Formats: sequence, structure tokens, C-alpha cells
Amino acid sequence: MDLLLNLDGPGGLADRIYRQLTAAIHDGRLHPGEALPPSRDLAAQLQVSRSTVTLVYERLGAEGYTDARVGAGTFVAQAVPASRRPRAVHRDRERPGPFDAPTPPAVTPTAYDFHLGMPDATLFPLAAWRRHVSRELDSVATLSAHYGDPAGPLALREGIAHHLGVARSVAAEPDDIVVTAGAQQAIDLLARVLLRPGDTVAVEEPGYPPFRQALEAHGARVVGVAVDDEGIDPAGIPPHTRLVYVTPSHQFPTGVVMSRARRLALLEWAARHDAIIVEDDYDSEYRFYDRPLEPLHVLDTAGVVAYIGTFSKALLPGLRMGYLIAPSRLVQALRNARRLADWHGDLITQGALARLMESGEYAAHIRRARRAYRARHSAISAVLVRDFAHVLDVLPSSAGLHLCALIRDATPGTARRVRDAAAVSGVAVETLDAFCADLPREGLALGFGAIQLDQIDDGLRLLAAAFRRVA
Repeated sequence: MDLLLNLDGPGGLADRIYRQLTAAIHDGRLHPGEALPPSRDLAAQLQVSRSTVTLVYERLGAEGYTDARVGAGTFVAQAVPASRRPRAVHRDRERPGPFDAPTPPAVTPTAYDFHLGMPDATLFPLAAWRRHVSRELDSVATLSAHYGDPAGPLALREGIAHHLGVARSVAAEPDDIVVTAGAQQAIDLLARVLLRPGDTVAVEEPGYPPFRQALEAHGARVVGVAVDDEGIDPAGIPPHTRLVYVTPSHQFPTGVVMSRARRLALLEWAARHDAIIVEDDYDSEYRFYDRPLEPLHVLDTAGVVAYIGTFSKALLPGLRMGYLIAPSRLVQALRNARRLADWHGDLITQGALARLMESGEYAAHIRRARRAYRARHSAISAVLVRDFAHVLDVLPSSAGLHLCALIRDATPGTARRVRDAAAVSGVAVETLDAFCADLPREGLALGFGAIQLDQIDDGLRLLAAAFRRVA
């Protein structure tokens, strides 16, 4: 290995090399058991005589820092502590805020997994995806030395525009679309373009915490507005709000569908207050019952709606792909923001998705997945009504990949106690208060993307037992 040593300072060459090596050992930069460079190589790298390095190695060995092995080399001794020196902290540069919050732990597999936001990886069209990725790798255009369009490949934007036009009645031209690394980046780009520190942003309460945190990270003043059985009420939005984030088609996490009257009222409010509505249509592919209401984007006549979506639920979260359709006056700024953030996404992945959509295989996958998820939605709903009616009020839901239920006569902390008791039996559920910033609710959220149909009965039976232990 190449070992960077700074030979500036007082003393002879051997002393300076010795100090640098012992400092590296104490700092933990050189680990116990790690090999030091051969004396000939280190001498050549430092442009000193080999005898100088040999002398240093002998001193390190004599003092217990290293072990010399005949025919193998010199190694850092196992007994040397790897204590690190504390780094200087520039107190004047610290900026406490959302970046200081702990990173949520990774979701760990469980026997009965009711986590939210997780699609079934076994439904992913792997054979078709592998074929399209291979074709992209064979494409000279994809493997060129040039950077791509920050908005995403034209073929993918055309595929998204066609899909949304057919599936959601959203009229958009390819030039209106910016491909993003998931919906999370779409929110980040909008915040970069639209917000200044101190601007007010309204979000649903309860709602999706990562979006709230992303907006706070840009210095916004984020205000939660309560959601009722018709969705967010514009009357509760502060008058100087710059941006309103909503999930009208399937409110996250309650599942409420925003009524048409509320949609029209929200659009009128935004036009009157010169605000932008961010409509997150995060799982619109999976509607099982009832005719869907038109997206806000379709009803918008004033150019106040930025429409975002994701492929994380339709395909896999690991692909990190989403999209953003914004009012025309914002599109160029959003393209520039994407270029400055990371220039563009993975061209191989984006090209493969374009091929998947163009071939019709994406639409076929959605139909297959919808049938599978509809069966799971029906199974969970039936068991909750049959076996949990005395403890849970199930909130109406006709779409998406999860259900919510409020706990009857609950005391603070009841949902968390049930969650913890269920976890002991290998059942993973989420509590509703995890999505509440200001108005805690005692309830549970059960996803059904990651659990198989034949596991649902056993998983809910164990959840019922957890309720009995907590009661």
C-alpha cells in the first residue's frame, strides 16, 4: 500500500518517520494486524535510505508497536490500542437542524412483515428488466462519454407522459417532465427552486416525515394542517404559505381520498395566494375499488400544481426513479436544479425503464401486481373487520399498499406497546403516531406489499394475541 507520511518538523529523518507511524497507529489509521510497506518500498516512496526505514522498523518492534514475521513482513501489533485523537470542532460553524437527527434504522426482515411502502420484490418483472438492461448496455448512445439530459432521456419522458395520460388523464408533454431519483428528490428540487429560508410550507397532519424533513432542511417553516375524512382543509392553511404538499388520491398514511369539493377549494386557495400545490400521486397504480377522482393536476387551470410520482411502489425502491411535472414557468429552473444537484440519473436504469414502458411490459406488470395486492387488501380488511372490531376502527381505503386503523379507547402509548408485543412474535407493524408531528393518534398502519397472501391470517392472529397481552 501507499502510505502518506509528512516528514516536515524537527528532528532527524528517522525520528520524523517514527512519529508519523506511531501517530497513524494510535489514530487507528493503521489497524492492528495490518502490514506495513516493505522497507525498500517505503524508502523509495519517501526518498530516504533503506537503512533509515529499517532503523525505524526496529525501533517500532522494540517498543511493541509492530511484529516482524520472517518471510512475511512487518505488521502492526494486535496489542496496540487504536485510540483516536479527538478532532477539532469549529463551534462557530455548527448548524443544528434536521441533518442532526438520527438516520432511521434499516428495515430488517421479519416473519410477518406489515411495513409500509414496500412492494413485493417477487412480482418485479426480472426477466424483462434484465433483457432491457442488457440492450441498454449494448447501446452506443448510453455508453457514450457525454453527460445526459438533466431532465432524463427523452424516451423515458415520452413513456411517462403516455402512461400518465392513459392511466391518470394527466396531459403532459415530455418537455414538462423532469425525471428524478424518486419522489424525495422531486421535493428537494422544488424546495431549491421555490423556497427561501423562513418561507411557510403546509403539509398534511399526519403525513410523510421524510418530505417534511426535506423541507425543513431548506430552512422552511413547516406547518401541519389536520386531515379529516375529506382530506386537508384549505381553511387551516396559513395565509402566507408558499407551498402546500398533499396526497389527495390516497392520503398518506390514513388512506383518505380528498373530496372533489376540497380539491376545487384548494386549487382556488392556491391561485388566490400565489402558492404552489405539490400533488404526490405516490401509489395511484393500485386502486382496487371505486372510480378514482381526477388528480388536482387535471383540474388545475391556473398553473399552480406540481405533480410528482414514483416508481418505488410500482417497481422497486432500489431503482430510485420518480418524476416531476411542474408548471411551465418552473421547468427550466428545475432542470437546472437537477443538473446542479447530480447532473442526471443512471442512464442504464432510465433507458431500461423507457424500454419496459414502450414494450407494454410495464402496464402488464401493473395489472398483475394490482391483482395480487387487491387479494391481500381484501384479506386484511376481512380479518380486521371480523377479529378486531372490538379494538380497532379501520379507516376506509380503496387503494395503495397499506391500511390504517385507530385503536378504540386507547391511552397514550397503547399503539407502541402493541407494536412491541407483536415484534416479539415476529410481526412488524407501524404506529400511526410515527407520522404525526403535532397531533398524535393512537393507531396502527399495516402494509401488505411485503407479506404474502398465505401469511396474512397467521400474522394477524399473532397481532391479535399482542393486543390481548397489552390489554
